[in-house]
Order: sequence, then C-alpha cells, then structure tokens
Amino acid sequence: MAVVTQIRKYKPSIVLANAVNDRHPDHGRASELVSRACFLAGLPKISTPPYQAHRPKAVYHYIQDRFMKPDIIVDISDVFDQKMAAIRAFKTQFYDPNSAEPQTPISSKEFMDFLAARSLEFGRTIGTQYGEGFTTERTLGTKSLTELL
Repeated sequence: MAVVTQIRKYKPSIVLANAVNDRHPDHGRASELVSRACFLAGLPKISTPPYQAHRPKAVYHYIQDRFMKPDIIVDISDVFDQKMAAIRAFKTQFYDPNSAEPQTPISSKEFMDFLAARSLEFGRTIGTQYGEGFTTERTLGTKSLTELL
C-alpha cells in the first residue's frame, strides 16, 4: 500500500521497475510488487487519502544481470557516461579499485565492462552507440509506423 500511495501521489505516466527475472531474487520480487501496485493504484475502491486512484499508462522493466530480449531499446548515447557514473557511485556493490569489500559477481571490473558491452550491443541493434533495453507488460502500439523511425 505504501507503493500504491506513492504512485497516486506523484501520478507517473510511466513506471520503471526491476527486471522480472534476475540473478538476485529480490529484483523479481520488487518487479512484481511494483507491477501489482501500479494496477491496484488504479482501483478507486482502494482508499489512500488524500490521493485518488491513478494508474500509470505503462510499466517498463529494465534489464539487469541476466540477458533478456528487450521489447524496446532507448538510445542512451548522450547519457551513457552518467549511467556508468551512477552505477559506480554504489561503491560497496560495484567495482571500486580501492574497496575492501568482499568480491561479488557484480563488484569486478569485468562486470562493469560487461555492462558497457551490453549497452553497446543494444545500441548497435538500433543504430546508435549505446542503448538501454526494457521489457514491457503490454504490447506497444502506434498510430503510424513512421513514428517508430
């Protein structure tokens, strides 16, 4: 209900959530929790004063550790360096050459290289330098095929 309340408070049209299936079991659980909260937030009979019912138009799940075929890829070429800097900010989880933390599957330089390579792969797929892949809960639609160019 805490997530439902926040969805109603901020009224997003798009919600980004964890991958539906990933190496860390909490990622899939968080994904399910967010998806369910987005649905429940649209039911007027659920009370969250002072906020009224609101359902986001779309929930997109970002791809994390495990490969999934993306349903949509967004060009992130202009913000790729920011993305990597944001990941590196979590020094206790991801690669930091000065870290004394125990080694994990995501704390190596190779994992950071892997993330960059995946972004390159997704970018190549859509004809850009870097891309970010997402899976969708519903089929995307368009009024015109030329909007997809």
